Amino acid sequence: MTLKPVSTTQGRPAAGSAIIAATDVTKSFTTPDGHALPVLESVSFTLHEGEIVALLGKSGSGKSTLLRCAAGLISPSSGSVSYRGEPLNGANPGVAMVFQSFALLPWLTVQQNVELGLQARGVAEAERRDRALRAIDLIGLDGFEGAYPKELSGGMRQRVGFARALVVEPDALFMDEPFSALDVLTAENLRNELVGLWEGNEAPVKSVLIVTHNIEEAVLLADRILVLSSNPGRIKAELTVSLPRPRDRRAPEFEALVDTVYGILTERATAAGDAHAAGPAKPAAPPTPSSNPLPDVSPGGLSGLLEILAARGGEDGLAEIADELSFEVDDLLPLVDAAVLLDLAHTDGGRIELTPAGREFADADILTSKQLFAQHTVTKAPLVRAIVQALAHSGDHVLREGLFLDLLRRGFSDEDARRQLDIAIDWGRYGELFEYEKDEGKLELEPEALSVL
Repeated sequence: MTLKPVSTTQGRPAAGSAIIAATDVTKSFTTPDGHALPVLESVSFTLHEGEIVALLGKSGSGKSTLLRCAAGLISPSSGSVSYRGEPLNGANPGVAMVFQSFALLPWLTVQQNVELGLQARGVAEAERRDRALRAIDLIGLDGFEGAYPKELSGGMRQRVGFARALVVEPDALFMDEPFSALDVLTAENLRNELVGLWEGNEAPVKSVLIVTHNIEEAVLLADRILVLSSNPGRIKAELTVSLPRPRDRRAPEFEALVDTVYGILTERATAAGDAHAAGPAKPAAPPTPSSNPLPDVSPGGLSGLLEILAARGGEDGLAEIADELSFEVDDLLPLVDAAVLLDLAHTDGGRIELTPAGREFADADILTSKQLFAQHTVTKAPLVRAIVQALAHSGDHVLREGLFLDLLRRGFSDEDARRQLDIAIDWGRYGELFEYEKDEGKLELEPEALSVL
């Protein structure tokens, strides 16, 4: 998908030769019980000279894993990554990285932290010093060379991270959610400065690859956006951004592209739908806790979204709702996913509309809305349904949480398995489906839950 060019981008030349190429990259991790956990599946892309590419996706899309494969920090389970046409067999020599966490050594000064990469490459002390000071000046920390990380604000520490990456003059600068740990104003300032360095050809890099979950950030920075689907990650769409820099968030073309990306991220494509194009449709596999994970939202937050929609006549644009609430639209996406999962709303492009069930839920009193939530959760949320059914079939309607954690680890990492169970517990308790005794790690079925099955 490509928007028609609005204007020729000034500053950088058009994309040139390939720096990094990923071909059919698939990556699986092994869970503690020996099962394969697929994270990426058959992902291919190329990063060229003179371009900024954004990897955009929700949690579970494998975008950070893909970044690390391209950096040579981890190896694909299958497929390949090449740098300047040569297959990678270790760390990518043409890449420097900036992470979400500042990853500075607290016992070293700003200058010493910036020199680390040069020192590892065997650069002589005098040259290290000169290059480090130039990089520090470039990113606006002149005068703080002798400061320690604890003396710096979050934004200043991230500037040190940028200087440390830029000082080695890499072919490709990789950034993994580099602004997400910063406050809104600091993040916006750093983004603008990065764009200024890039457009002014001051940044000593030939290309940039950035991982983000923030749609507006991707549209603000990137020349191309690769949108990844989740569980496992696949490239769902590729969009070219031809808007001139600096980009105006309020411009109709900018808003149109943001809406396009929202539409892609909120689509719920099904395997059966894809099969129609290839031949006779096969019966869709029943949803499972790993194929349909629970969005990380609270029942109260979901109720709030549905009530807002009801007050707006039952339908509105995601961007308009987010703007009125002073949130990023990305903050609404988990709530939207939950509403769609429970069949309380559906999406069309960048708009969301209540279903009849959603209207009933939004108009109900508290007690009725909890009963409706319980019904929809057991019917539509595979993990909650699995827990309720398991409790219903146990002798005393009590089970330990370890059972569910072990099962979840077959499709999730340890951390994500714990988080999925915590969300399910939150939803189940709200719907009065089961109780949870944290100290003993036990779940107990509520008597009323049997009527929902």
